Amino acid sequence: MTAHPSGRPPVRILVAGAGLIGRAHIGRILADPDTGLAGIADPSAGARDHAAALGVPWFETLEQGLDGARPDGVILATPNQLHVAGGLAAIAAGVPVLVEKPIAETVAGAVELAEATERAGVPVLVGHHRRHSPIAARARAIVASGQLGRIVAVNGLSWLRKPDSGYFDGAGTWRREPGGGPILINLVHVVDDLRALCGDIVAVQAVASNATRGFAVEDTAAVLFTFASGALGTLALSDTAVGPWSWELTSGENKAYPATGEACYLIAGTEAALSVPRLELWRHEGAPHWFHPIAATRLVAPEADPLVLQLKHFTAVVRGEDKPLVDARSAARTLAATLAVSAAAASSGTVRPEL
Repeated sequence: MTAHPSGRPPVRILVAGAGLIGRAHIGRILADPDTGLAGIADPSAGARDHAAALGVPWFETLEQGLDGARPDGVILATPNQLHVAGGLAAIAAGVPVLVEKPIAETVAGAVELAEATERAGVPVLVGHHRRHSPIAARARAIVASGQLGRIVAVNGLSWLRKPDSGYFDGAGTWRREPGGGPILINLVHVVDDLRALCGDIVAVQAVASNATRGFAVEDTAAVLFTFASGALGTLALSDTAVGPWSWELTSGENKAYPATGEACYLIAGTEAALSVPRLELWRHEGAPHWFHPIAATRLVAPEADPLVLQLKHFTAVVRGEDKPLVDARSAARTLAATLAVSAAAASSGTVRPEL
C-alpha cells in the first residue's frame, strides 16, 4: 500500500458487511488515495469471494477483523440489529467507527452506544450521508444565516413508487411485515434532514394506512411534527405513490434515480421561504406582505457524491482532525423521532420523543 502524495499513510478501513451499501463503501475506499481497504468482515460466501477478488483479507466476524487486520477505522454496514454490538466492539478495541443508519433498532440501544463512545473517547460517526450533501449544507447555511427570519413551518414530501415485484417477494418478503414499511426504511432519512434544517422534534402526531397494497405494514403515512422552536412541520410519505417529489428524485445525487429538478421540502419563515433541494429563496419586494410582489432567487451548490464526502470526513475523524458531523447522540434523536411516528400512528395520539 503506497502512501498518499502528502506523505501520510492511507487510513486503513475494515468494512463489516458486504451487502449493497457495504460494497458502495468499499468502492469509494478503493478509489480514494487517502484510504485503504484493510479487509472485509462478513460470514457469507459472497463476501469471502469478493475479498479474494480484491486481494484483501476476509474475516468471518467483526471481532476477527479487528484483531486480524488491526484497522485504523471500521465501517459497519451490517444489518440494523447488529449495529450496537458492532459499535461497542469497535469502541472496546479503540477503533473509530462509522455506523450505518439507523444507529440502532431501539432508542435504548442508541443511547447505550452513545454513552460508550462518550466514556471511551473513541469517535462514532453515524452514516446519515445526506448531512454531507453540498445541497443540504447550503440549505442549512441559509437557514442558519437568519435570511428566512423565524422558521414558522416546513412541508416535506417523500413519494416513491417501489415496484410490485422484485422488492416485496423472494428475499424481500420481510418488507410485507411490520418494520418493512416506509416509516422505518425511508423516513429516518427525512427526519434527519428536517432535524438538520429546523432543529429537534419534540412532538409527533401521525396516521398510517396499508389500504393500497394491503400488506401487514403501512404503505402511506401523514405526519405532523412540532419542533423545539415552535415551528410546525407536515410530511406525506408513501412508497406506492407516483410523484417527482422525494430527495432521491429531486437532488440528483444518486444516479440510480431519474432526476426531476423538483423540490421535496419547503421551509417558510417570517422573512422568506426556501425550497430544497432547488435552493430557491422566495422574498416579497420591500416588507413581507401578501400584496407585495414575490419572486425567487435561485442559489447553487456544487455537485458531489455525499458518500465520498462522508468517507473523507470519516478519514479526518480517524486522524483526529475533525469531530463527527453526526455523532451517536444526534443519531439517537433522529431514531427517537422516527420511532415516534410509528408509535403515534398506532396510538392515534401525540408522542413526545424521549432519550
